[in-house]
Amino acid sequence: MEKGQFFWLQPPYARLETWTEEAQEDPTLTPGACLVWRLGLADTPRRAEQARTRPAGVPLVVMLPPSSSVLDQDVVLDVVERCRPQSILPHHPRIEIEEIITLLRRPPDDLPGDVTEYLRWRGYAVDLEMRRTVRRIIELSSDVRTVSALARGLYVSRRALGRRFLSLGLPAPSHWLQIGRLLRATIQLQNAPDNLFSIACGLGYPDGFALSNQMKRLTGVRPSTARDALGWEWFFEAWLQQERQTGSLTHPVSLVGQH
Repeated sequence: MEKGQFFWLQPPYARLETWTEEAQEDPTLTPGACLVWRLGLADTPRRAEQARTRPAGVPLVVMLPPSSSVLDQDVVLDVVERCRPQSILPHHPRIEIEEIITLLRRPPDDLPGDVTEYLRWRGYAVDLEMRRTVRRIIELSSDVRTVSALARGLYVSRRALGRRFLSLGLPAPSHWLQIGRLLRATIQLQNAPDNLFSIACGLGYPDGFALSNQMKRLTGVRPSTARDALGWEWFFEAWLQQERQTGSLTHPVSLVGQH
C-alpha cells in the first residue's frame, strides 16, 4: 500500500476503501466510519490539513512509516497535536482490519477528558471553567441519575448551573448528564455480551425500552445502531447535531479542526 495514503473503514468493516478528496466533501458518511492514514513523508503537510479537517465524528488512526524512513519526530508530534488521532500504530506492511476494529471498539481510557478534547477539536471554544464543568458532569454520569444530585456534585445550585449553560448557548445540564450515560451505554453495547436490558439496568434505567427511547430522543440513534457502528465520536456528534437542530445548542462553532 502506498505511503501517505488515506483509507476509509466503514460498517460492516469488511474492507478498506481509498479515501479521495471528493469523499471529504461527502456529508452522508456512515455512522461508525474511521479514517486510516498510512503516514508518509513528502505530502505530510497537505495530508495533515486533510486529516485535521476531516468530517465531524470520524476518528483518525495513524500508522507510522518504517523506522528506516527516519521521520522527523516533530512531524509526528505535529500530527498528534493538530489532527487528534484516536490511535497511533507502529509500521506494518499491511493494515489489519481486525486491529482497527479492536481500536474502535476499545473503551476510552479517559472518557471525560476525551469528550472535552473532542469539543475543542470540533470548534466549540468554551472557556476553561466550562470545560472543567463538562468534564466533571461526564465523570459523575457513571453514578449520578438526577440534575439535583448533579448540582450537589458540582457544589452549585440547579438554577445557577442551568443559567451558566444557557448563557453560553449550550444544552441544559440534564442533557449533558444524559449523553454521558448514553455514551457509557454505547461503549458497553460494543464491548459487552450482555443484552440491552442488563446494560440498561446497570446504568440505572428501569429497562431496555427506557434506555432505547432516551437514546432515540436525544441522538436519533437506536441501540442496535450504537452496537454495530463502532466508536463513540460519531454517537456524540449525532447528539450535538440533534441539540443544534432543536435549538438547545446555539454556541458558535468553527469548522471542524479549526481552533
